[in-house]
Amino acid sequence: MSRAPAFRAVLEVPGVSRDLWNDPGNVLAFDNLLDAFGAKRDEVTGSLAPSEICAGLIAKWEGMAKKLPDGRFKAYPDPATGGAPWTIGVGTTGPDVGPETVWTREQCLERFHADLAGFGAKVAALIKTAPTTQGQMDAMTSLAYNIGVEGLRRSTLLRKHLEGNYEGAALEFGKWVNAAGKRMQGLVNRRSDERAIYEGKA
Repeated sequence: MSRAPAFRAVLEVPGVSRDLWNDPGNVLAFDNLLDAFGAKRDEVTGSLAPSEICAGLIAKWEGMAKKLPDGRFKAYPDPATGGAPWTIGVGTTGPDVGPETVWTREQCLERFHADLAGFGAKVAALIKTAPTTQGQMDAMTSLAYNIGVEGLRRSTLLRKHLEGNYEGAALEFGKWVNAAGKRMQGLVNRRSDERAIYEGKA
């Protein structure tokens, strides 16, 4: 059972912004409300999918930069390399994203949610049947969205998680803070958020 249907239902209320869950504070407040009503926080194994908390966390750190005067968004270079990989919308990269790519806000969000679902499915395949909470799934999916699924697959973090060494796995988040050989404060802060969610402290 997931809380995701409740989060989706709120977005169907007339007048509610589609960006509501892009603010982690809103996600936390609604989770607390669900707690007050006695809704259980999931601790499941097997089939997992990233929640709205994961989407909000990624949106917080990826943002939607380079907004043009007409409301569309233009791709921007990687801050570490000054070039590839080019990014647009909520951290979207790929062969179809380059220096001349321009998308509408709707295109950015549609691609983000499609990509997030794909990342979630791949992370779930790596986890297999290992005991995993929703928070752990969200944190590892956010990490994979940033470093790539292959990076997560090869990581000591995943190995320790699969071994049930959750404390050790949590410590590994702090090791993924470099880009192009440079320590990036933004990555330090993002890893801190991911670790907190993994440990159930956020």
